Amino acid sequence: MSTTEEAPHDSRSRPARGERLADWADGRLGIYHFRFLIRKVFPDHWSFMFGEIALYSFIVLILTGIWLTMFFDPSMSETVYQGSHTPLQGIRMSQAYASTLHISFDIRGGLLIRQLHHWSALIMIGALCVHTLRHFLTGSFRKPREVNWLIGFVLLVIVTLEGFVGYSLPDDLLSGTGLRIAEGVTMAVPVVGTYLTMFLFGGEFPGHEVIPRFYSIHILLLPGIILALVTVHLILVFYHKHTQFRGPGRTEKNVVGQPLMPQYTAKAGGFFFLVFGILALLAGLAQINPVWTYGPYRADQISQGSQPDWYMGFLEGALRAMPAWEFVLPGGYTVNMGVLVPAVIVPTLMMAVIALWPFLEAWVSGDRDEHHLLDHPRDHPTRTAFAVAFVSLYLVLFFGGANDVLAERFHLSLNQITWSVRIGVFLVPALAYVITRRVCLGLQRRDRDKLLHGRETGRIKRLPHGEFVEVHAPLDEYQRYTLLARDIRAVAPAPAPEADGVANPDARTQQLRHKLSHWLYGNQIAKPTAQELRHVLEHAEAPDGHALTGGHAGSNGHAGSNGHAAAGGRIASQRTDSPGEREPGHRH
Repeated sequence: MSTTEEAPHDSRSRPARGERLADWADGRLGIYHFRFLIRKVFPDHWSFMFGEIALYSFIVLILTGIWLTMFFDPSMSETVYQGSHTPLQGIRMSQAYASTLHISFDIRGGLLIRQLHHWSALIMIGALCVHTLRHFLTGSFRKPREVNWLIGFVLLVIVTLEGFVGYSLPDDLLSGTGLRIAEGVTMAVPVVGTYLTMFLFGGEFPGHEVIPRFYSIHILLLPGIILALVTVHLILVFYHKHTQFRGPGRTEKNVVGQPLMPQYTAKAGGFFFLVFGILALLAGLAQINPVWTYGPYRADQISQGSQPDWYMGFLEGALRAMPAWEFVLPGGYTVNMGVLVPAVIVPTLMMAVIALWPFLEAWVSGDRDEHHLLDHPRDHPTRTAFAVAFVSLYLVLFFGGANDVLAERFHLSLNQITWSVRIGVFLVPALAYVITRRVCLGLQRRDRDKLLHGRETGRIKRLPHGEFVEVHAPLDEYQRYTLLARDIRAVAPAPAPEADGVANPDARTQQLRHKLSHWLYGNQIAKPTAQELRHVLEHAEAPDGHALTGGHAGSNGHAGSNGHAAAGGRIASQRTDSPGEREPGHRH
């Protein structure tokens, strides 16, 4: 016999206040369905931090930019400076320049915030450049991330423009010189150059409209676009899931790493304060853009050794290296090739190559599969060599923009430096391409040798007949799998000129694709076969002289593995069958 007793109404426990608040929010926002977001898994690799550095620098830029907006006066009206900086007292200048001096010398902490803002901009652009280079070298731009690659590329271009516009706002002699160059480049654009100049500068340079217009662009238009692009970029990163390097337990349908909450969030929060601290340290110790030493901008003056911020150095170098060529079209229209080629055509071609490379590689390879595993740079020698050649071209032009500084500091001829840049534009990228490709192929041969003969141990052994040899230790299962997981793309076959007596209508296109495919994927070092690996494992000898047992090669040429990393630590693996379907992560 059993009895059921009902507790009095007053004695029933009520849900805790936090639980009631969570229930209230779930009834309106559905927060209980966000579990897959907080369990989102992020892999660990040092190269993934560059994107975070750019994002955290952007946050610092927003915070310091809001503060500077309260004190900066973007006016071109003239005033006589009577501030605390004695060397400039009594000099006529614009309100923009006077307010910059006021922020630097008369507002407590103003100079620190100015320099923190400037350093954050430089670090953000540098981190974005390295972040883009990392994506290019590892092949993460492949399907389904082509759109996100374009978003990142547009973001890099707009952030660079945002940096140049903000750099021009103080209206000092150095930034004014850069604005004069920008006005000349805009005027050199065929057909629409004059209209673009009127739109940006409001008339003849310098005029009275350029700083107010650039100010509106700097604090409203471009930051809004950047914020929108960053948001879409991060949403797509969540949607497609994060890429990861190849290794045991890592497939195209899972992610091995740490979940968003709480591990990754704690690490990201700490890394944000670390980046913030480094930026603050730079702002407090390393002086940058001391506008008071340049003086206000005047159209009839220029300072010796003037240099733009580093991200505009390649454009400066291209302008200095290009000869002053021009010709006149019928009707009296002058085409200035000395400005059009280096400042319009060359940057446009460089940006087009970066933006369109994923689509070119997909067309050449015919690859339509989704890719979530990254390549090591050595796995694609041509792509890596092309990236290094591109960077070398950028660096040649960058140092060309400092030809006057180099000539003065090293007591060299300015003309000799200029001619070295002109020759180096063609020679250095070609040498960098050839050397880098040979290095990548050499690393592939080294990987193959390690798979077949093991790694060097540094131990010398004397054989019975007196010969001294170095003992090689076989690679462990994790290392073998990682090296064997290299993806080798086959070269597209040469097209048939005709079939059954009918000419191939697509012969030219297929021939072009065949040649490009051979350029991209030809002459690579093949991986060891399954038979070679089995032979190695059967006859391998341990460093202590005993034959190895246990370990064998699978029929697919990969070392046997249970599919999971046998490493300590808390590692999560998230399996995703498609970008739209997410399963909760689980720990191994």
